[in-house]
Amino acid sequence: MSSTVPNAHSNLRTIPFVKASACGNDFLLIDGAFAPEDVATFTRRICDRHDGVGADGVEWMVPHFTADVELRLINADGSPAEISGNGTRCVAAYVCSQLGKERISILTGAGMKICQLTSRRDCEYEFEIEMGEAVVGTELALQLPGGEAPREVRGIPVSIGNPHYVIFVSEFATGWQAQAAEIQRNPHFAQGVNIEFVAVDSKYDVRARFFERGVGETQSSGTGSCASAVAAMATGRAVSPVKVHAPGGTQTVRTNGKKVFLRGPARLLCRGEFFLS
Repeated sequence: MSSTVPNAHSNLRTIPFVKASACGNDFLLIDGAFAPEDVATFTRRICDRHDGVGADGVEWMVPHFTADVELRLINADGSPAEISGNGTRCVAAYVCSQLGKERISILTGAGMKICQLTSRRDCEYEFEIEMGEAVVGTELALQLPGGEAPREVRGIPVSIGNPHYVIFVSEFATGWQAQAAEIQRNPHFAQGVNIEFVAVDSKYDVRARFFERGVGETQSSGTGSCASAVAAMATGRAVSPVKVHAPGGTQTVRTNGKKVFLRGPARLLCRGEFFLS
């Protein structure tokens, strides 16, 4: 039985990519010069976990005169997002692998972020990112439909360059994902929102579950870890530094004055070409 493999002489168009993961939050890193006209549709296709490569989103990388790289983040569902802390760290690992730099400047939709390499072993990297200032709101009560009477949920709104709603729980209820999706549909969040359920284990340790805008449940979240930690600190439940434990791994959030710093791993997984048909 013979097979035909695309080669350099075929007319098949391809888009090269690198896949990276930060605590199970995975991204495809693609040179913006290869972006097709309909970026949203292409991103949905390549992020599909059955008919594509599979990822939580694509970090489209373009040159910038004041930064090592500029990012345009598109979620797996094709929607744009301001920033991903984990995605930014994945890009920092890639830039480090290519240029050998240990201090990397990355321009995101939430402003310039400085990534400082703290350790490296083969394709495993660890960075601390200066995430900027977090804006923590007062507790917000929402009415959710259900049963004979509306149900109330209370959480802390946080902005870390993108919107979050942090709900403190004693333990994670079965079906929390459905509740998170319901909260995301609430008209109060006109621009969408990332949901965190957070259980506090000690003043330096919290556990979190993430349901992200444009993706759904994720194994981890960089900005979600920041939001979880600063909400815990703002409400007296924790003090800096806070370790945020998630199914995909642990990240550390600390504050210095009003500035928030996020520390965690990133791993370069593979590179390849995606065939365009």
